[in-house]
Amino acid sequence: NAELQNVVLDASAAMGSNELWEKDATGALGHDLSNGSSSNVEAARRLAKRLYHLDRFKRSDVAKHLGKNNEFSKLVGEEYLKFFDFTGMTLDYSLRSFFKAFSLIGETQERERVLIHFSSRYYQCNPNTISSQDGVHCLTCAMMLLNTDLHGHNIGKKMTCHEFIANLQGMDDGKDFPKGLLKALYNSIKNEKLEWAVDEEEKKKSHSDGTDEKDNGSQTKAVSRITNSNNPFLDIPQDPSAAVYKTGFLARKIHADMDGKKTPRGKRGWKTFYAVLKGTVLYLQKDEYKPEKALSEEDLKNAVSVHHALASKATDYEKKPNVLKLKTADWRVLLFQAQSQEEMQSWINKINCVAAVFSAPPFPAAIGSQKKFSRPLLPATTTKLSQDEQLKSHEAKLKQISTELAEHRSYPPDKKLKGKEVDDYKLKDHYLEFEKNRYEIYIGLLKEGVKELLSGGENDAPGLKKSHSSPSLNQESPVSAKVKRNVSERKDYRPETPSIKQKVT
Repeated sequence: NAELQNVVLDASAAMGSNELWEKDATGALGHDLSNGSSSNVEAARRLAKRLYHLDRFKRSDVAKHLGKNNEFSKLVGEEYLKFFDFTGMTLDYSLRSFFKAFSLIGETQERERVLIHFSSRYYQCNPNTISSQDGVHCLTCAMMLLNTDLHGHNIGKKMTCHEFIANLQGMDDGKDFPKGLLKALYNSIKNEKLEWAVDEEEKKKSHSDGTDEKDNGSQTKAVSRITNSNNPFLDIPQDPSAAVYKTGFLARKIHADMDGKKTPRGKRGWKTFYAVLKGTVLYLQKDEYKPEKALSEEDLKNAVSVHHALASKATDYEKKPNVLKLKTADWRVLLFQAQSQEEMQSWINKINCVAAVFSAPPFPAAIGSQKKFSRPLLPATTTKLSQDEQLKSHEAKLKQISTELAEHRSYPPDKKLKGKEVDDYKLKDHYLEFEKNRYEIYIGLLKEGVKELLSGGENDAPGLKKSHSSPSLNQESPVSAKVKRNVSERKDYRPETPSIKQKVT
């Protein structure tokens, strides 16, 4: 069950802010809590009561106090859960009721401890419903992962009920969970996504920022979210204090939609924007960037997160000069035309540097032993690793992917097989090849010293800018006459791999 826990809790960590604003709890009890020095049961009971009734605490404070790794916090968690009676309630309904009381925010380990408290209490209330507390916790994590899968926007094909059941085979202490139970849980999450409570002030702030009020835990004092799908797990962090690494005019063409699906013909035209690479987000604005000016709803809609993305020269696109290709974490492909060869290369370097430095380590692979290949989740949150640790993380990932790619190519599908099996093989091969190339570039940039590149050590002006004068579009401007469709445009919304005979040696 540990693998399952890590998947869902890492996915859950993408919901809400990376940074927790610790509340200065009132009085000596708050001091004892933050230092983890008190183990008094009566004190834990008093604090749990205050947390439950939100007595001088906000909903966003609850998980912080329940999820600390010390004995007192464990006592507080146990006492807090005693306010909930789940007797006779289904697991999904109990979890929804639990989430109505607070905001599940914090680090991965903190969230895991909160969910362990829930699982323990549910099992106490319903000892005969599920065989063990570990089984309850396994299903709780599975529901949260399913919630991300069904209501997410960048994780590929949605999980079916059959796949959900197959992923949980043998995970009830070596046995299978009842199929009826799993079907009921699947339909519950499919019909209504899991959400948790948000403080009123956060709702008001979310509304005033033009974002979805239901993005539970996705707002903080410093970081809001750009929401594309009403799913806060994978929304783009929008940090107003983030550094601006590059600005300038770019023309954009949407080449492939999410998961590399072919963009409809009517939506593939070139449009010119004033591009701003701020933090890990590439904003595409109609007007020149001004720090004091609020972003419009259209600006937010056009924004592209560059976490885990890879920019490269669009060598297979010949209709316009100075075109770069950006492949995002959710496998969208966008083409951008710069005003010169130097500008194109500068944009490529800046985007890849930001991705290399700030992309958080990927979530583990999907639970169970799925036969069908599916890409792992790539979190939109910013890494908390140091630059040296980030380099080691990328190197470890490159080694893992290289080994997996070699193993994959050593077992090609039978020549007699056709259809889905072969397509799945090619898709995985394409994914591993792309990831290998991506990490190689990330590692190279980190070893070269990205600080110089990010601070403007190239042909462009210094990277940490606040504004930029509007350059006039020269003769190589992105706007040009219509040209007959280039055959090479079709390559990126399907695996860019040769036939299996060519690829496997």
